[in-house]
Amino acid sequence: MTSLRADADYIINKAIEAALPDTAVKKALKEFPEVKGKVILIATGKAAWQMAAAGYEVLGSRIAGGVVVTKYEHSKGPIGNLQIYEGGHPVPDENSYRGTQAAIDAVTGLSADDCVVFLISGGGSALFEKPLIPAEDMKKLTGELLASGADITLMNTIRKRMSAVKGGKFAKLCQPAKVFSIVLSDILGDPLDMIASGPAYPDSSTAEEAKAIAKQYNLTLTDKMKELLEIETPKQLDNVTTHVTGSVKQLCVAAEKAAKELGYEPLTLTSYLSCTARDAGVFLANMAQHYADSKKSLAFICGGETVVKLEGKGLGGRNQELALAAAPLLATVKDAAIFSVGSDGTDGPTDAAGGYVDTDTEKKLAEKGVSIPAILKNNDAYHALEKCDGLVMTGPTGTNVNDFAVLLIKR
Repeated sequence: MTSLRADADYIINKAIEAALPDTAVKKALKEFPEVKGKVILIATGKAAWQMAAAGYEVLGSRIAGGVVVTKYEHSKGPIGNLQIYEGGHPVPDENSYRGTQAAIDAVTGLSADDCVVFLISGGGSALFEKPLIPAEDMKKLTGELLASGADITLMNTIRKRMSAVKGGKFAKLCQPAKVFSIVLSDILGDPLDMIASGPAYPDSSTAEEAKAIAKQYNLTLTDKMKELLEIETPKQLDNVTTHVTGSVKQLCVAAEKAAKELGYEPLTLTSYLSCTARDAGVFLANMAQHYADSKKSLAFICGGETVVKLEGKGLGGRNQELALAAAPLLATVKDAAIFSVGSDGTDGPTDAAGGYVDTDTEKKLAEKGVSIPAILKNNDAYHALEKCDGLVMTGPTGTNVNDFAVLLIKR
């Protein structure tokens, strides 16, 4: 199975390399207007450092100052005169709040001649936050949302209403200055009001929808939260120009190209994968069973974002859970592997980007006394994959355009 693992690593590296935001940010900034006043650069999200570095390379001395707010260990060092903060993800913490306040301070008191270059990437919902409720309540609410199995758009519909910067509110804080926004998409279909909870885009969701979501997922709401759910978010912003760039389709195309280079016949099944991680893993393993007698090497690629409903107290992430769920069925298929990876290099609250399993994984774990169903029930995919060299470790990548999962059948 070593050659399969080497092929997986090659495809992972090539796909992520193709999805780095540098070129896209520089291209978008070719349309940056002449500014009479100051230029302030604000970047937030898991790819904030990489995007800010690219932005600074283009604008350089034109930037009067600014703030970068990214995830812990995602900064790669100083960038000119920008302040760099690292904060908590997927649950915001005091450093998230501190970095966000610095960004608010940087755009306060600007004039109509000034412009804010606002670079947004996924993860901003946790990293870019000034809560309108006590921090401890925000932490509990975020934890409930993450454990509920709700998809990212539903979660963000709630989070917008608990925040002073989400749902178009940050763009309001920048007024009367103009906002030139570049968005690296990490949500299927590129809904600009949902990526990082849309801090600089009019909100399409309504108070009625937010209340229905809270009821559907039985969220624990304080009186203040209930009050905030009644308040509508900005529906129109006249000071923002938005450029969206990057997508999971880009990842899939790059994965196809890399697989073809290795001799596989590639096919992207979807770039809109949206289901539970376990169901996605079982589906890919079912595909492996269907094509078990293939005479050709095949690669089936899926892009998107799955969800995990937390039932246990183990450690893992959606990509690790997807891979591990595939292992039992994959055991019946000769020379096959399935891997799933988060393009940002971190999967859930772990240091792994995702998981890898192959024909031998179930057997290896059984020899170590590990029951895959028991592990999945406890949501502890990380520790199981760790025992069979199944963790995919890339470190922070500098991009964030969803996840991709691949089935390889090698002949």
